Amino acid sequence: MNISLYFSLAAAVILMLCLAWMLFLYEKLRRRYDSLAESFGQIQKLNTELRSQRHDYLNHMQVVYGMAELEEYEELRGYLEPIYRDIMKTGKAIRTLIPAVNALLMAKMGAAEAAGIDFYVEVKSDLKCMPMEPWELCKVLSNLIDNAITALAEKESERKMVLEIIEDRENYLFSVSDNGIPIPKERQATIFRSGFTTKKEPGHGMGLFIVSNVLKKNDGAISVKSDEKETTFTVCLKKGIPKA
Repeated sequence: MNISLYFSLAAAVILMLCLAWMLFLYEKLRRRYDSLAESFGQIQKLNTELRSQRHDYLNHMQVVYGMAELEEYEELRGYLEPIYRDIMKTGKAIRTLIPAVNALLMAKMGAAEAAGIDFYVEVKSDLKCMPMEPWELCKVLSNLIDNAITALAEKESERKMVLEIIEDRENYLFSVSDNGIPIPKERQATIFRSGFTTKKEPGHGMGLFIVSNVLKKNDGAISVKSDEKETTFTVCLKKGIPKA
C-alpha cells in the first residue's frame, strides 16, 4: 500500500515537472515567434517603401526635367530636398546583409522622426559574420534605441540620438548614444538587473535586463557611460564564421 502511494506521488511529481517544462518551452517559443513576426512585418514595410520609391522614380525624374527646362532652379531645389532626405534615410538603413536589421533601422528612423529626434545612423559593417540570430540582434538594438527615444522624451529641444555599427578584426561593436537625461553613477551598476524600474529615470529599464540576458547567452557584453552631455550604451560581440 505504501509502495503504491509513493509510486503515485512520484508519478504526480514527474508529471508536474514535465508540464512545467512544456509550459516553459511554450513561452520561450511564443516569445521567439512574436519577435520573428515583428521582424517579418518590418521587412514587409521596408520592401513596400522600396517598391514605392522605385514606382515614383520616373515621375520624379519627369518633374525634375521639366523644372530644369524651365530654369526654375529654386523650385527644383525645394522639390528635391524632401525626396533626397527620404532616399538617404532608406539608404542608411539597408547597408547590412541582415534584412531584419535593415527593416528595424528603417522603422526606428520613422519612430524617432515622429518624436522630433534627430537620429543619425552610421553603418560601417555588413555584419557578414554575425553569430547571433537576427531576431535576437533586433531585440537588442530595438530595446537600446527605444530606451534612447524614451530618455529624450522630456528634453524640450536639440534631441539627438546616434547609432553606430562598426567592426574590427575580432568583434562587432554597436553603440547607441543620446543627449537625454543622464543616468546617475550610483545607478549605472544596477540598470541591467531584473526588476529595475524606470519610473524616475525614463528610458533605462527592464529592456536593458532583456538585452543583458540575450548578450550573455551569445557571449556578448554591454557597457554604459553617462554624464550631463551624453549617455552611450556599447555592445560588443565576437564575430562568428562567415555565412555562405
